[in-house]
Amino acid sequence: MSRRTIAIAAALSVIALGSPLNVARANPPFVQYFNQGAERFNSGNYQEALAAYTKAIEINPQSAEAYNYRGDAKSALKDFQGGIADHTKAIEINPQYAEAYVNRGLIKTYLKDYQGSISDFTEAIQINPQNATSYYNRAYSKGKSKNTQGAIADYSKAIEINPQYADAYVDRGIDREIMNDLKGACRDWRKAAGLGKENAAEWVKKQC
Repeated sequence: MSRRTIAIAAALSVIALGSPLNVARANPPFVQYFNQGAERFNSGNYQEALAAYTKAIEINPQSAEAYNYRGDAKSALKDFQGGIADHTKAIEINPQYAEAYVNRGLIKTYLKDYQGSISDFTEAIQINPQNATSYYNRAYSKGKSKNTQGAIADYSKAIEINPQYADAYVDRGIDREIMNDLKGACRDWRKAAGLGKENAAEWVKKQC
């Protein structure tokens, strides 16, 4: 049974949608370009989003948010090294920027740099230990690194934070099956099926 494959553009569109900026006393041209970038990114026009965020950075080169979201646009355009560079710059400006660590970690996951992604997700967790998605992402990378027990522990933490996290039940079940715990896997897949995951319902029928 194959693991869920992360598609970087889809992952970024879910986890790191461009967010409009509305800050009192902010530089109006900066806000205009920043919000234009968010609008273009969310409509799927990544090249125009990239251009808008670049304009915003020219106006305010100390905006960690502008670098972070420009990194998302670069990744969506498959400029993964450029995306990593922008997320790294965002972290340099604001070392407590958990979202930038997550986004850089997603790119590293896509590039199969699993140890690098684990490091980034761990940093994000240290900054915000109640973000279930960071545990889920780290679990995926641990699983790909053959640390199945570590992956199960992280999926369990994600579920503890968000008991309705259907994907975490699915993937924890996969790892439990790898560990020859079919009973535990079936329990997870039944829960995922109850949360609407059709693939889990099929696995229950075939294997449980």
